[in-house]
Amino acid sequence: MRVLLSCGGTGGHIYPAISIADKIKEHHPEAEILFIGTRSGMENRLVPAAGYEIRGIDASGFDRHSLLGNVKTVENLIKGGREAARIISEFAPDIAIGTGGYVTGSVMLRAHRYGARCYIHEQNAVPGVTNKLLEPYVDRIFISFEQSASEFRHPEKTVLTGNPVRAAFSSLDREACRAKIGASEGEAVLLLFGGSLGAGILNEAALDLIPNMPEKGLRFIFVTGRRYYGEIMERLEETDIPASVTVMDYADDMPSLMAAADIVVSRAGAIAVSEILVSGKASVLVPSPNVTNDHQYKNAKAVADEGAALLLRDAELEEDPSLLRRRVTELLGKPGALEEMRRNASRIAKPDAAEKIYQGLEI
Repeated sequence: MRVLLSCGGTGGHIYPAISIADKIKEHHPEAEILFIGTRSGMENRLVPAAGYEIRGIDASGFDRHSLLGNVKTVENLIKGGREAARIISEFAPDIAIGTGGYVTGSVMLRAHRYGARCYIHEQNAVPGVTNKLLEPYVDRIFISFEQSASEFRHPEKTVLTGNPVRAAFSSLDREACRAKIGASEGEAVLLLFGGSLGAGILNEAALDLIPNMPEKGLRFIFVTGRRYYGEIMERLEETDIPASVTVMDYADDMPSLMAAADIVVSRAGAIAVSEILVSGKASVLVPSPNVTNDHQYKNAKAVADEGAALLLRDAELEEDPSLLRRRVTELLGKPGALEEMRRNASRIAKPDAAEKIYQGLEI
């Protein structure tokens, strides 16, 4: 059996594809798996690190602000389509699976024309344009939020699976992970991060929290993001940082930090939200306003509506940077409310998403 996967651009597209590939290999060790991505995206590092071969084609997104800039995009679309057709003809896939990114459109269209069974996975509550365009050409659409089904013209094609996340997010021992970060008995752990690059608005809220930390009872793990770390450390030079505060640029072991946490503050990208839910954590979600169709807000609202998170907007934090500190303090003062949020997170989590997708492939 030959399986083709296409993904690119961000970890939110790449990690689900790798999880699906791992699940297929678990059931079919003999399966031949090939990825197609862009030539320069992070998929070229992450996919080989996971043990899979990847081939690159030309692909780029449309620029809504520059007509001239789209000339190159159209050239890449034509050239990338030809490259995808050639790779597909050589590999001869039985199944093709797309998990998003600019590259996926060209690849999935060519896989459909070749005659492979085609599937796509949508990570967000609001489907992207590419997946909507691919709908007529695929056999099944795996969705992560129930609300997504109504966004497609053929909701009967959709299967609610959730987002595949790494098994470590649901399998690590909480007490062992707390010991690793030096959390004492009875001490609450707050984890704040804004993605690999970071989020300025969350960092500002964190800078408001640090000088107002309680003397005891709270340990704060602050992941600034790599592009902000130097600036943050400079601004903290004249601050007496409590020993209970850890500032880092990037989290190499996010599953362990998540397992140790009592409250997680994060942007609302689909994979981050799914990792928080699978970990069974109460959260404060601050969706990025700088994404297509405001889809992070829809992701966060879907979770908040289930009682598993608090939802804050950038505009609220810009107006009052102390708002996050006050919300977190309120939550920590209500153990019953925190526990209910954790139960709700576990209730709506989908830890078996990769297995559901595998079953939906009907291999």
